Amino acid sequence: MINVLFAARPERWTTYEAPLRTALKAAGIDANLATEMPAQDVDYIVYAPNSDLQDFTPYTRAKAVLNLWAGVEKITGNETLDIPLARMVDPGLTTGMVEWVTGHVMRYHLGMDAHIVNPDHHWDAKTPPLAREREVVILGLGALGTACAHALLGLGFRVTGWSRSAKNVEGVTCLHGDEGLAQALAAAQIAVTLLPDTPATKNIINADTLAQMPKGAFLINPGRGPLIDDDALIAALDAGQIAHATLDVFRIEPLPQEHPFWAHPHVTVTPHIAADTRAVTASEVVVENIRRGEAGEPFINLVDRELGY
Repeated sequence: MINVLFAARPERWTTYEAPLRTALKAAGIDANLATEMPAQDVDYIVYAPNSDLQDFTPYTRAKAVLNLWAGVEKITGNETLDIPLARMVDPGLTTGMVEWVTGHVMRYHLGMDAHIVNPDHHWDAKTPPLAREREVVILGLGALGTACAHALLGLGFRVTGWSRSAKNVEGVTCLHGDEGLAQALAAAQIAVTLLPDTPATKNIINADTLAQMPKGAFLINPGRGPLIDDDALIAALDAGQIAHATLDVFRIEPLPQEHPFWAHPHVTVTPHIAADTRAVTASEVVVENIRRGEAGEPFINLVDRELGY
């Protein structure tokens, strides 16, 4: 029997206990799954970064830490962690992100806000362009960005993707590096930010990069709050450089009531709902890594600690 420690807040245990037990049983894995056990007996740690567990030194037998979150920025710098770390790539989370991003891209593409909120009953019969006439740029071509790119391609949009290192996604104009970023932004009628939170991506949307976008562009951020320089975005919105921004993630969450995003007429705030890990599908991903560890196979979704994702 293997020992699996669930190291997350109590409400997570309530959500995950049954799905994890079901997934372990389906995989034929005889496991002791618990929230407490002697550190020296633990084989795998199912983990949330806001757990009380921050010192991994006593877990001398553990083979891997299996993160329940897609984001790993709060754990990659932990110097006591010297075993493999896998981030969560959950099919349910990916589907939710694709649906949210596609919905807000279509909202901007079709100009739906003007029809939904129209107190003066203004009759503006302006016909929106076809999707093939609209350029959508996705910053970040990881699993989520690539899935969103495929969905938007399926609707007929021209899609450009940018990543720090070279990527190849069929049907997508793929760019990378500093020059590639400038080229991508120059085409971004609608920009979607799906980058991880790393030192290299912090404030990547700033006064300079916002100025590189077409005047009147739209910005959608379901990625990470620190990707955006808030003050620079507000200035760009006030100047009309950016027509509107839909933001799902923020430096401080919940977003403080006094934050100017709440009252800005050209900002839509959504409460970090673009995508969330689904317990059933996430449990299957966790258990697949446990199966791989026991079979001597490579873990999936391993984090590159130097890159931070």
